[in-house]
Amino acid sequence: MASDENTDGASHPSRFDKALRAVRASVSAALLWPRLQLAIKAALAAGIAFAIAPFMPGSAADYPYYAPLGALVAMYENVSGSMRQGVQTLVGLAIGIGLAFMLFSLGQPSPFTVALVMGLGVVLAGLPKIGSGSDWIPTAALLVLLVGGHNPDSFSFGYLVQMGVGVTVGIVVNLLVFPPLHFKAAALSLAELRLALARQLWDMATALEENWPPEHEDWARRSDALAAHTRSVRAAVQKADASRRANPRRRLHPRDVDADYRDLRDLERLTFHIQDVTQVLSDVIWASDHPFVIPSGQEAPLAAAMARVGDVLRSTEEEDSERQAERIAEADAAVDTLTQQVSNGDHTPGAPNAVESVLLSLHRMLRVVKSSARD
Repeated sequence: MASDENTDGASHPSRFDKALRAVRASVSAALLWPRLQLAIKAALAAGIAFAIAPFMPGSAADYPYYAPLGALVAMYENVSGSMRQGVQTLVGLAIGIGLAFMLFSLGQPSPFTVALVMGLGVVLAGLPKIGSGSDWIPTAALLVLLVGGHNPDSFSFGYLVQMGVGVTVGIVVNLLVFPPLHFKAAALSLAELRLALARQLWDMATALEENWPPEHEDWARRSDALAAHTRSVRAAVQKADASRRANPRRRLHPRDVDADYRDLRDLERLTFHIQDVTQVLSDVIWASDHPFVIPSGQEAPLAAAMARVGDVLRSTEEEDSERQAERIAEADAAVDTLTQQVSNGDHTPGAPNAVESVLLSLHRMLRVVKSSARD
């Protein structure tokens, strides 16, 4: 059975490498374009803010350079974040300016007042729900205290108004000029992780059919990398979720982000089970103090079962639903064959069968896949 699968699976590495390279290239492009788009919008917002700044009333017109700074501060990767960051910045500035005016009662700036401003500013920065505005509390207080000089009222008014103008321009530009939706990057990240999990199963299946210890050991060191990959995919899905909030383009580009979260949870479960299998096989092969063994004759059916589950994961990305159902049936058959062989096989006294642990993980992987298919 294992040899039959080898015939079909001989193209696994090349087919996988091509698919993975394509997905990674798409992920890179999906991540690069939003950054370029953000840079263009930040430049546009800063230019507009600086053009408007001289027309502000009163002394605010004397401080036009703070308007583009406000636009830059408010420029965030999604609309809701841009609004939140802009408002938090203005709140932090207002608190910092208020702190500076309180300390003006102590007289002209001195090492003592500067130290006091910084200390109190850092304390106030710990206030809840201020977010990114916390960094601006000591900054604003210090600027008013030192740059405001003999006319702190005029400077504070101009500083706050121009920052407010810049923040407003930044939010409006982010809202109106192609507000980003990070759906594509999330979908591609999910696909890349699923293919990476399939590759891990294929590589471990290949290792089982080599002379032990296997020549290829890369798969044994991927457990932490898979965990890190899963965390990055969760971040991508959360980023996609945040990008649709307050975004008018979401109506033109609808996407079921809840389904992405379900896929993510399924992949996190699969990653956990594959990490467990990786650890078990690594210990069996290389750990001298590990009591578990793989009985002779069970390597081939175990390799076949693992490869078939890997095929199921790949089919989710590359094949239609009918072919996916066939892949699941093939994996079920391979796992059932392995289960029967384990039940009927000889057990070495005092040496627990590691195949039973792997078999349990394979059953759980298929359960996750079938549950996802039903949804």
